[in-house]
Amino acid sequence: MLQRIILFALIIVVGTAGEICAARAMKELGEVKSFRPAALLRVGLRAIRSPWMALGLLMMTVSFLALLGMLTLENVSLVIPLTALSYVVGCVGGKFFLSEQISWKRYAGVLLVCGGIALVVLSKS
Repeated sequence: MLQRIILFALIIVVGTAGEICAARAMKELGEVKSFRPAALLRVGLRAIRSPWMALGLLMMTVSFLALLGMLTLENVSLVIPLTALSYVVGCVGGKFFLSEQISWKRYAGVLLVCGGIALVVLSKS
C-alpha cells in the first residue's frame, strides 16, 4: 500500500511540479511569435538551456517512470483517472508559484474533477 501511495505522489505532485517548472521557463523566454520550424527550433534550444526547463524535464521523467511502475501494480482504469488529481496540484501551483489568477469557475471545475475521482475510487471497493 505504501508503495502505491509513493508512486501516486510521484506521478501527481512531481509530474505537475515539472510541468509548472517548464511553464515558468517558457514564460521567462516570452511569447512564441513564429511557428516556422527554424524559429521553433531556436525557441526549443533556448528553452533547453533554462534551469527551470531542465528541472521540469527531470521531474516529468521521474513522474513518467512512476506511472510505468504504477501500471504494473494497478489497472489502467484506476491509475489514469487518479492522475487527474494533478489538476488540483496544477491549480494550486499556478496560483502560488506562477502568480496566476484563478477564477471561481476554474476552482469549481477542479472540484468536479475531484468528485469524479471520488466516484472512481469508490467503485474500486
